[in-house]
Amino acid sequence: MPLISEAITSLDATDLALLDQLQTDASLSNQDLAARVHVSPPTCLRRVKRLRDAGLVERQVAVLSADRLAPLLGHGLQAIVEITLDHQGQEQQEAFESRVAGDDAVQQCYRVSPGPDFILVVYARDMPDYLALAQRLFTSDANVRNVKAFFSVRRAKFQPRVPLTPPRTQ
Repeated sequence: MPLISEAITSLDATDLALLDQLQTDASLSNQDLAARVHVSPPTCLRRVKRLRDAGLVERQVAVLSADRLAPLLGHGLQAIVEITLDHQGQEQQEAFESRVAGDDAVQQCYRVSPGPDFILVVYARDMPDYLALAQRLFTSDANVRNVKAFFSVRRAKFQPRVPLTPPRTQ
């Protein structure tokens, strides 16, 4: 994450439009982005730099098509896994988070409440690979009390967007 050089305390309509366009297609040239948001290219460049420097844009990535890659790489397994820890102290939760965050098979990790302590989204090549992942992350940890895995049969929606609505005026 970039160093925060400027604290942003509010966002105007142009900032929100820029963030929205960047969420849709971060590969746009500065000129194309400026045209879509109806600002000059220098203004666009300055504002996007300000938003990035403030840490509002964490990173830019390519979203791959799992369905189109499946025939080439194998379908793989995606699972949503509920984890309940035996002891839920801050230290134990942070230790679990740290271990799963360092594993490439874990795509997402959420600390949740109420219910289980964590929800993970994991990817494995096949069932033996998932079993190795479960052994590595869950079974070998004496503090993991319960694991409940749900295997995806079809993804109905995947949208990595933050809904952007203008702030309410009072």
